[in-house]
Amino acid sequence: MEQKTQQKPQNSVNDNFRHFVRIANTDLNGNHSLERALRQIKGVSFQFARAICVVLRIDGNQKTGYVEDKTVQKIESLLKDPLKTGIPHWMFNRRKDVETGSDFHILTSDLDFVQSNDIKMMKKIRCYKGVRHMHGQPVRGQRTKSHFRKNKGKGLGVKKNPNAKSGKT
Repeated sequence: MEQKTQQKPQNSVNDNFRHFVRIANTDLNGNHSLERALRQIKGVSFQFARAICVVLRIDGNQKTGYVEDKTVQKIESLLKDPLKTGIPHWMFNRRKDVETGSDFHILTSDLDFVQSNDIKMMKKIRCYKGVRHMHGQPVRGQRTKSHFRKNKGKGLGVKKNPNAKSGKT
């Protein structure tokens, strides 16, 4: 008689693997590479993600699930103040701020807040872009003849008049 022995499958996955890594109040997928996962954070582009990996000397192709806690803390501190770490100011998403005149990088919900405040300010001072925002028109010079129909109101097709007499007698 044959005896069947059950063998445990060998896991190639390390015990330190995490499926979700939390950085900057965003859950990042642990199966993606670090550069790709960092792009899931609102306000981090592919260039900025690569710059993070280069400045911190991290392999951007490693899976995010294998990143150590020390490295996660380094990434978060870099995201809070990237100017200290040597990332050039031209990579920031908020250069020459209207109120302060300084350069900084904004992430997550702060980005939405600042953007909405900028639009409100443009509407208030009634600059060209602000007026275009107020009227729901394209702001950056696009043509409006064939696009942006959603802003021109609901178009109605031919309506059948229920009171009209039919041609049949």
